[in-house]
Amino acid sequence: MLETAIKIQQLHKTFGKNVVLENVSLEIPRGETLALLGRNGAGKTTMIRMLLGLLKPDGGSMEIDGCDPTRDAIELRRRVGYLAEDQTMYGWMTPVELCHFLTPFYPAWHQELADDYLERFHIPRHQRIEQLSKGQNVKLGLTLALAHQPNVVILDDPALGLDTIARKEFNRDLIEHLQAAGRTVLFSSHLLDEVEAVADTVAILDGGRIIRQSSTETLRSEVKRIVLTSDGISQVLPPQGLRDVQRFEDQFTVTIDGAADFVEHLTELGVDHEVVDLSLDEIFEAFVIGRTQAWPQSGTPVVV
Repeated sequence: MLETAIKIQQLHKTFGKNVVLENVSLEIPRGETLALLGRNGAGKTTMIRMLLGLLKPDGGSMEIDGCDPTRDAIELRRRVGYLAEDQTMYGWMTPVELCHFLTPFYPAWHQELADDYLERFHIPRHQRIEQLSKGQNVKLGLTLALAHQPNVVILDDPALGLDTIARKEFNRDLIEHLQAAGRTVLFSSHLLDEVEAVADTVAILDGGRIIRQSSTETLRSEVKRIVLTSDGISQVLPPQGLRDVQRFEDQFTVTIDGAADFVEHLTELGVDHEVVDLSLDEIFEAFVIGRTQAWPQSGTPVVV
């Protein structure tokens, strides 16, 4: 059994009457990359702030690399690397100056490693940070997050403001420098096409709750889109795991979590159908904005 690097149990947080996180439980085995997916306002950043000891939960417990964020916040920040979207850095400093400035805060800071990252990421060492490009700033942030050799790295939508090529390059760096080193990564994002290439496991956060968590491979194998004719759909009842129904003239496309049993049932009945594989983006869409009202009621003919 794999050792757990991040463990969250029944985490709860409210702001006034607004429930942001509701009894969220999550585990990430050591050495794996988990993509935390959710729309803006779903509670991803709130969860990360609590994991880093920056915000106290109203209930539940957390443990990261053996530390309780509510009691060991200082030690935790020494063990965890963190990179956020638009992370604020001292613009009047140069990358080299900032690295030397941070050295006393991290007992495990490895300056040779920081210098190596600056070179690999093509970051101008003696140029003011305020003059760096967006992509260079993100890579500098990644350098600072890794130079103290953390066991766990938390990334909060770090590539959001980058163009497509820069995001792909960032993910290549992520794979090369984090996953290859066996670090545990919590990657919060809603840029799903990029996340798909790097995540071992996916957790979907919606309405303050984790509504689905599984390996990326399992999610894609279990969630399918089925295309049915209006005559075909009238012969069956809505299956368990139904996430979305859309109608296009005389055809229905239905997205189902755990589609294998439904496909087997259709085959047994002799109902014509087509099974379509989905991208992670399409699966996420079905879970968070899917609608099932278009499924025809039993006994009601479908008017074409």
